[in-house]
Amino acid sequence: MKKTVVIVGLLSLMACNENTIEPENNLNSQITALPTEELSSTEEQGLLFLREEEKLARDVYSTLYKQWGVRVFDNISQSEQTHTDAVKVLINKYGLTDPVINEASGIFDNQELQQLYDQLVASGSQSIENAYAVGATIEDLDLFDLAQNLNEVDNQDITFVYENLSKGSRNHLRAFYDRITSIGKDYTPQFISEEQFNDIVTSSKETGGW
Repeated sequence: MKKTVVIVGLLSLMACNENTIEPENNLNSQITALPTEELSSTEEQGLLFLREEEKLARDVYSTLYKQWGVRVFDNISQSEQTHTDAVKVLINKYGLTDPVINEASGIFDNQELQQLYDQLVASGSQSIENAYAVGATIEDLDLFDLAQNLNEVDNQDITFVYENLSKGSRNHLRAFYDRITSIGKDYTPQFISEEQFNDIVTSSKETGGW
């Protein structure tokens, strides 16, 4: 599930559409309307991990927006807030202990994610090119982890959330890749397959969801 490898020396790229934020909707009512089913330990671990992984995306983009002032980071960080909130709804629904005990930016209970956050911010702070590459890398990793988790769940509400998170991550990846190519650079996927990556970046933005 957690292919959260320390990402060293990966970044030399870029991409994005400013209109990446999906419309607001009532996540709580959508998710709680679906049945509460038996939760496996694998599903539980996946929820706890993805809650912080989505927070990582939010925090990195928020930090890079403050540094570079490029709106795509602000837009997508707001979308990632919706994503991490959606996972929190599931955590509350199933009576789990939320791993996000501190909502402050850059603070994580999972030490792999703490290390990854520190590394991505350090790289993205070096240049705007690296910052765009960091965005593509985060969405690449998110899509990999979400696909792994989707293979391990059968609860309707969890599947619903993960499929919406995947749709959002595909749109975010398209956005960052647009920025990357707009300045004559390229990005090679590190987690999802090259075939899947090409299918995503050559297709249109998906609508609906979050």
